[in-house]
Amino acid sequence: METIYFQGTPCHTYGNVPAVGEKAPCFNLVNKDLKEISCIDFRGKRVVLNVFPSLDTPVCAASVRRFNLEASGLDDTVVICVSMDLPFAASRFCTAEGIANLEVASAFRSPLFAQKYGLQIVDGPLAGLLARAVIIIDAEGRVEFVDLVSEITNEPDYKAALDFMRNS
Repeated sequence: METIYFQGTPCHTYGNVPAVGEKAPCFNLVNKDLKEISCIDFRGKRVVLNVFPSLDTPVCAASVRRFNLEASGLDDTVVICVSMDLPFAASRFCTAEGIANLEVASAFRSPLFAQKYGLQIVDGPLAGLLARAVIIIDAEGRVEFVDLVSEITNEPDYKAALDFMRNS
């Protein structure tokens, strides 16, 4: 169980975020076109999981915009922005914002994603949604970077994630 905060109030997650060096759990998600995507689809590439509660909040939307601009241009790297939002909402957001350089995916059909990655919030006002985190998985499927944001209303540390990707 991880402890995070929502506006200073402690909340907890189911399980723990995978540690750096561990094999990343395989995932199955649904993209904005209602197509299932899985870890197998991205073999041989670095995968950046930008995980957050909902595109309907300013901080979550900002993280998608930022990764669309910066991380998506890295070689052999795919950025997947994951929330519990329905694929229809993600599609509308991407169309309205001109988001085209990354994947948006929903975990609404994938409770195991939230549990295996230790990101399912189990109590507090956001129970049932995903915690905010950036997890980078190398081309061999190992976790190489983790940023579990302790205060969910804060943005992730983009600089640390982007510097890590550019320098490794």
